[in-house]
Amino acid sequence: MTDTAPHASHAHCAIDADGIATLTIHGAKSINIIGSPAIAAVTAELARLRDKPGLRVLVLRGHGDQAFIGGADINEMATLTPATAAAFITGLKDLCEAVRLFPVPVIARIAGWCLGGGLELAMACDLRLGSSDSKYGMPEVKVGIPSVIHAALMPRLVGPAAATWLLLTGDTIDAATALGHGLVHRVCPLESLDEAVLGTARQLAGLGPQVLRQQKALLRDWSRLPVEEAIERSVAEFAHAFTTGEPQRYMQQFLNRKR
Repeated sequence: MTDTAPHASHAHCAIDADGIATLTIHGAKSINIIGSPAIAAVTAELARLRDKPGLRVLVLRGHGDQAFIGGADINEMATLTPATAAAFITGLKDLCEAVRLFPVPVIARIAGWCLGGGLELAMACDLRLGSSDSKYGMPEVKVGIPSVIHAALMPRLVGPAAATWLLLTGDTIDAATALGHGLVHRVCPLESLDEAVLGTARQLAGLGPQVLRQQKALLRDWSRLPVEEAIERSVAEFAHAFTTGEPQRYMQQFLNRKR
């Protein structure tokens, strides 16, 4: 089922019967470069989707298979002033935050190039599945700007040594290296990527929607809280789960299968 808002020139959404939404980003050129119009459109689409009834999982992908997102628009960035640079990067930050704070699990479907702002957006997703020919990098230092905003997630994902190398050198790595670093969760041939993404999305959609929202929120909290506070916070979430009816339902199903 297609469910697209007026900004469909840059963001096209379809939601299936299982509550799996696929949001396709339409950037410029064959490698899906995003500038301010695309950034604003995708952010608006995420805001429209977040409270959609029955939504279980969001798949984020680029148009075509040459790139997830090949980076931010250098033609636009080359004209920035300090004031407009702050506005531009704030827009990209808000897009990445909309993904990171999205209430249901977000899967990045990564084919081809995933660079700069595109990699920042992918790192804001919960799960990243890449094609075996995908390539990853943060090349900002090569054009005179530092990697910022959600590049801050990289040391936590890949460790300080790998993050320091990637961010200081601007090197591009292949899918196997990205998998070894923990930057992506799974890699498969391009012809199998859609099947792998859909299989993962259906696996998540088959679980309780409230528990997945709880677990995502806890993971987000654990990344920023001291461990003692994180543990204490999780006690309250455990108790809250029993107000949703999902533990009763799924535990009874488990017990019925054991009989």
